[in-house]
Amino acid sequence: MVQKYQSPVRVYKHPFELIMAAYEKRFPTCPLIPMFVASDTVNEFKSEDGAVHVIERRCKLDIDAPRLLKKIAGVDYVYFVQKNSLNRRDRTLHIEAYNETFSNRVIINEHCCYTVHPDNEDWTCFEQSASLDIKSFFGFESTVEKIAMKQYTSNIKKGKEIIEYYLKQLEEEGVTFVPRWTPDACKLEKSTSLTGRPVSPAINIPDTATKEGLNNKEILNTSSSPSEPTAGTPDDKLDADYIKRYLGDLTPMQESCLIRLRQWLQETHKGKIPKDEHILRFLRARDFNIDKAREILCQSLTWRKQHQVDYILDTWNPPQVLQDFYAGGWHHHDKDGRPLYVLRLGQMDTKGLVRALGEEALLRYVLSINEEGLRRCEENTKVFGRPISSWTCLVDLEGLNMRHLWRPGVKALLRIIEVVEANYPETLGRLLILRAPRVFPVLWTLVSPFIDDNTRKKFLIYAGNDYQGPGGLLDYIDKEIIPDFLGGECMCEVPEGGLVPKSLYRTAEELENEDLKLWTETIYQSASVFKGAPHEILIQIVDASSVITWDFDVCKGDIVFNIYHSKRAPQPPKKESLGAHSITSPGGNNVQLIDKVWQLGRDYSMVESPLTCREGESVQGSHVTRWPGFYILQWKFHSMPACATTSLPRVDDVLASLQVSSHKCKVMYYTEVIGSEDFRGSMTSLESSHSGFSQLSAATTSSSQSHSSSMISR
Repeated sequence: MVQKYQSPVRVYKHPFELIMAAYEKRFPTCPLIPMFVASDTVNEFKSEDGAVHVIERRCKLDIDAPRLLKKIAGVDYVYFVQKNSLNRRDRTLHIEAYNETFSNRVIINEHCCYTVHPDNEDWTCFEQSASLDIKSFFGFESTVEKIAMKQYTSNIKKGKEIIEYYLKQLEEEGVTFVPRWTPDACKLEKSTSLTGRPVSPAINIPDTATKEGLNNKEILNTSSSPSEPTAGTPDDKLDADYIKRYLGDLTPMQESCLIRLRQWLQETHKGKIPKDEHILRFLRARDFNIDKAREILCQSLTWRKQHQVDYILDTWNPPQVLQDFYAGGWHHHDKDGRPLYVLRLGQMDTKGLVRALGEEALLRYVLSINEEGLRRCEENTKVFGRPISSWTCLVDLEGLNMRHLWRPGVKALLRIIEVVEANYPETLGRLLILRAPRVFPVLWTLVSPFIDDNTRKKFLIYAGNDYQGPGGLLDYIDKEIIPDFLGGECMCEVPEGGLVPKSLYRTAEELENEDLKLWTETIYQSASVFKGAPHEILIQIVDASSVITWDFDVCKGDIVFNIYHSKRAPQPPKKESLGAHSITSPGGNNVQLIDKVWQLGRDYSMVESPLTCREGESVQGSHVTRWPGFYILQWKFHSMPACATTSLPRVDDVLASLQVSSHKCKVMYYTEVIGSEDFRGSMTSLESSHSGFSQLSAATTSSSQSHSSSMISR
């Protein structure tokens, strides 16, 4: 397996030329890098005007590995080749390094880049990426990978120290400024010395970085300070100072995982990616396994989009019953600055709430609480000046009895836990359960299997008045804000709950209709796409130059998106004919409109190039119609190249293909037709003065993959 690393943007608050002078002093050897033994210049090139300097070095490294492993490998030292390309005119330095030793067994590549900060020409940015691919190593592949990753990540942390060490050394030598390169100053720079070295900061850009193929990367990498985030870093890149200030202390590999997942989201969900702290929560929930985190994050993004969870705080008002009888609310913060949510579960009539509101209304209310929690975490991060990404929940069980174990109520609780666990991972910093009665173990036995192991570790349970003793509530909450009903002096505005009047109860039929209404309030539709059975929708255009807009997510599988035009309307789908036109499945409808006897070019024509969309991608686009008539939007199964070893299909296989995940895709889509006069801005803006769709994609950026005046942004 190939291990990859991508650094955030490290910002040095010093000019490029001075950083190059400090970087240059690390060669030919650097005492701060014990494994860097020596380096020899292999090739060197300097332009006549002195603006370009390219130097290639062979670096000798003494890897800290077990003696036995070195003996088996038959080497004491490892050699790397490093090529440094300095352009003083553009003020850039590119460093490329690769391993020479065991190059047929292990492939290590590294690229580093020093550039001028885009918004402050007196600052310098550093970025670094690397990959490690161990194909074979005498049966010690896993051991070698662990050694390489351990040394690489540990050396990354030294980067800031090394640069600062040589900057301080330059200052002691009286060098605090190095002039920029200019054509007229070329000769002067060559004749001027900097403590025996050329003043031009990047003249001898040694191979050190290369040698460090395992090392140097680290050196240049860690150049950030914990001060406020540096402004001006490109929007699509993360600044190291920003990470430390707003996301916390991450290891180099954790930073890399965050950046790589974020880059993937930018490529597939342009303009619609979640906030960095939310991405980080999903990574933490899966121990920074990118593939696993990406899977659950994409599922959550689709869920949020389908039910418009992002707008729940602005568009949904809780019923009065919840406001009166739901015994929970926000109450200041704990000693760590986390928002504090107080829930008086023992005083809450869960049965009455379920009977009066239904399961889905309760779920939606809990979602609004979680959304409010995310907002409060952002506010507290700014207030306290440190990353706060989770909240503390205080649950008072005084009054809990068998009534709370009513089966429909427990079912609703389990459903809520399931949804929250899937879509709000790592948001619970601590759960304080107070005054747990003897019936609590029964409830705990029912719900604990549905709670993630990492979440369960955050539970602290106190029976009776134990919370008042050592290790109790005062260890986590300041005395001044302990609620009055727990013996404190702070008045808590959380509703006291109480029994819901039976006059507010509703019939099962009423609740079912209400639940259906709650979760069908979405502008999106779902469809299933099968192998050999695409999903198609028909859009009739009366006025030419109208704009067809679309927004869809590929929830499962890979699909090909097409747009066709026909002068005549296709026959309506025959729902009774399962195989011919329409298929209904749990994952959504499947409708086919293009008759099999139709010929492309005669009966209908393609108006956009086919677009292949991968699982997890979010696609937005628009097409300006040229003619009136009928337009067909089609989502088609993307077939992979046939495998040579596949046998002829059996009848059972064909019948089962509709059920097999490899032959089925799922799409969630929304389309809208907008008059050209309402389509503001460029044809890629997707903005309409009347469109709800445009609000969802207002931040969407676009690509140029389209014909004429249409576009598809991915």
